[in-house]
Amino acid sequence: MTQLIYLDNAATTFPKPRSVIEAMCETYQRVGVSPGRGSYDLSSEAQSLVEQTREKIARFFGAPDPERVVFAANATDALNLSIQGIVQPGDHVVSTTLEHNSVLRPLAHLQAAGVIGYDLVPFDDSGFIDPDNIENAIRPNTRLVVVTQASNVMGTIQPIEAIGRRCAEKGVCLLVDTAQSAGLVPLDMTAWHVGAVAFTGHKALCGPTGIGGLVVHPDVDIQPTRFGGTGVDSKSLVHTGTYPHRLEAGTLNLMGIIGLSHGLDHIGAEGVGSILAREAGLAGQLCRGLRAIDSIRIFGEPEAADHVGLVTVTMKDKHPQDLADILDGDFGIAVRAGLHCAPLVHIAMGSYPDGGVRFSPGPFSTAGDIDAAIAAMAAIARF
Repeated sequence: MTQLIYLDNAATTFPKPRSVIEAMCETYQRVGVSPGRGSYDLSSEAQSLVEQTREKIARFFGAPDPERVVFAANATDALNLSIQGIVQPGDHVVSTTLEHNSVLRPLAHLQAAGVIGYDLVPFDDSGFIDPDNIENAIRPNTRLVVVTQASNVMGTIQPIEAIGRRCAEKGVCLLVDTAQSAGLVPLDMTAWHVGAVAFTGHKALCGPTGIGGLVVHPDVDIQPTRFGGTGVDSKSLVHTGTYPHRLEAGTLNLMGIIGLSHGLDHIGAEGVGSILAREAGLAGQLCRGLRAIDSIRIFGEPEAADHVGLVTVTMKDKHPQDLADILDGDFGIAVRAGLHCAPLVHIAMGSYPDGGVRFSPGPFSTAGDIDAAIAAMAAIARF
């Protein structure tokens, strides 16, 4: 075993494009000071890089105002920031059973604290949310709808445009989790009536870990939930109310922002549609091979349209963690086993509490990698 076959890109893309890593390190080495915290030229240059990245992200998501692009540590951080900053005591929230714990746990916490109530809309047998069910779950006191654009277990791409239209008709803010979709699936906040988008940089956007953010439509008001230095209005003991500083406290992750910027450049050159088509094609290849193995169950129909390139499976008489360990130890194939931080999906699919094994090809995966994974699974199934 001389080389790892990495099929865990839904967790983090690896390796990153060399051009992104080299450009990130070179830029940070040259301009790695606190952005906007000093009056000297280098600090101003660093701040300029931050603002340019905000503009790129706003264009990427079809957002009208770059100043409402807020940097955070990751999508989980951004989801907490937005959910806790939007809801008020007595509010109701609608979400889905497809969601990651980064949505489910903040909602459960707020409900346990007596702040909100919430309802979860189920997905159908194919892994999709019906927009009509979202609309029907909205109550007079519903303030927020939270939906993932792509499931991290089923791989299904949800009809965000249709959901956004129904939320707009009801006057309810739609928050979209794009952790699995940004860089693969288009999203237009303005045209699709999306109030806020949470994203992370370390997955399909090909940036480093530790950077993500929140994009907020001008019609949406989010209250800060943490407070501190912003580099502006320092004489006041009250945290500033202006965007983006309203939701950013402390020194920004400049290296992460630079890496995210170069990742966006890479995605722009490759083309979102072509990246999705390539990875979905590899997922389809994997499905066709795995379907020939009788002991394997595949979740949903990952080779169908409206799916990102990931495949979750179980194997009869093999615990998912054992299966992942064998793939790693005996075949040099890295995958993700368990509940994937989405327990309600596995409950619905009958795979709880053990979960499944997720294969997720990425930017540098090849057809040969997929053939190796199929052959490994076939070999394991014989024992």
